[in-house]
Amino acid sequence: MRRYHAPDPWLILATLFLVGFGLLMVSSASVVESYQATGSNTYYFFRQLVFALIGLVIWFFIQRFDYHRFRPVATIGLGLSIALLLLVFIPGLGFSAGGSRRWIGAGDLTLQVTEPLKIALIIYLAYWFERKGSRMRGLYSTFIPFVILMGAIGALVMAEPDMGTAIVVSGIALALYFAAGANLSHVLTIIVGGVALVWALIKAAPYRLARLLTFLNPERDPLGAGYHITQALIALGSGGILGLGFGHSRQKFDFLPEASSDSIFAVIGEELGLIGVLLLVILPLSIVVWRGLKVAKTAPDVFGRLIALGITVWIGLQAVINIGAISGLLPLTGVPLPFVSQGGTSLMFVMIASGVLLNVSRQTTQDKSDEDPFSWWWNIWARFTGAIDRAGNPKKRA
Repeated sequence: MRRYHAPDPWLILATLFLVGFGLLMVSSASVVESYQATGSNTYYFFRQLVFALIGLVIWFFIQRFDYHRFRPVATIGLGLSIALLLLVFIPGLGFSAGGSRRWIGAGDLTLQVTEPLKIALIIYLAYWFERKGSRMRGLYSTFIPFVILMGAIGALVMAEPDMGTAIVVSGIALALYFAAGANLSHVLTIIVGGVALVWALIKAAPYRLARLLTFLNPERDPLGAGYHITQALIALGSGGILGLGFGHSRQKFDFLPEASSDSIFAVIGEELGLIGVLLLVILPLSIVVWRGLKVAKTAPDVFGRLIALGITVWIGLQAVINIGAISGLLPLTGVPLPFVSQGGTSLMFVMIASGVLLNVSRQTTQDKSDEDPFSWWWNIWARFTGAIDRAGNPKKRA
């Protein structure tokens, strides 16, 4: 029998804020792209709004779906997500954009196949590592199978090609492997091998090497390989401390590539300035990571702890990579800013992940030293969701 309590209010408020703020910024950042593509400057905004509403419905229901029920379907979920990775290479089903083959579908009904992979991989690894128990430190029982699995997934993702997502997925998997009790020497071996592999992949592809050289010296080719980061830095610099004002970005007028998706952080910085970025982006994302780690710490079992950690690493790592790349602190990679960037598949699956994280938070072992600062939250949420009986006691669920 498991007792449920109110989900983490900080997670809920931060998530809802980021989704709403993302819609607001997409409405501004996408006006030029939207008009050029469809003749309407609000098309991408309304498209994102539809996905946000669908995502919120799923998010609401999945936070009430007991995460333990994912155990029996963990292997099936990973198998289906790998099958989706293979489907992008089938002519007529998968299609390319910007030199990458990452989507299946047609027209507006498309699916970026690496997004379901992230949540499916987290659930599978949490289930697998929980079952391993004391065998987590074994060379043949865990280390070699883990390396083979991640090598196969990494190869499929890189074949699209999508190095940014490959780094995010690898980071998630390595964090879970380490947290589950892996041998430290095995973890270090994977890190060293991964760095060597990334360097080999960079040298093997001229455009990746150009990105690295541009990162080291952005001024070396401002109209070529350095164009994207140059325009992003101009946008951030133009915003200054207070910004130019909402809707007044100049770089979104065909200067900044992918202004409403991967580069939306630059538009936010230009329009709202450093203060807006810190208060409206960095702070709520930091809250999600902080509370996610808290949920992982107090989860009732290994399965829940690893799921919560994996989702938190996903959101945090992807945010760091996106913000770092647009700010010139990391080489450019094509990963969206969680909850904010324009992209229906990305938004929906990060909302699904957030819902799973909230469900884990409903079953944590509560620590009196970290009591809910909103003393009224439990009664409101419990009455709304039916989590307490008429006597005001938490309902027990099998």
